[in-house]
Amino acid sequence: MRVRRTVLSTLASVALVLTSLGAVTAATAGPAAADPCGFYETGSDAFYNHCTSDGSRVVIKVEVALAPDYERCVGPGTTWLGSAGKIQGAHYVGRTC
Repeated sequence: MRVRRTVLSTLASVALVLTSLGAVTAATAGPAAADPCGFYETGSDAFYNHCTSDGSRVVIKVEVALAPDYERCVGPGTTWLGSAGKIQGAHYVGRTC
């Protein structure tokens, strides 16, 4: 009986470790996490990623700290908006350009 508990405990520990490693790998790997659609920031820069397969260009509103907000036309893919300390956000305004 004691051997059975030890074996089950060891198996449970191994399963827990493997599950944890799988969760860490899934969280750190993956191209979608690198460039998400819409507004995102890295440590120092702000970006807008227009995810599309039709080649459309859209108008986004860029929210700027301590300055007027502005609209900008962006094409497919990632567009650099500026410093992460200056840009507070950006969103699609509902029209193409």
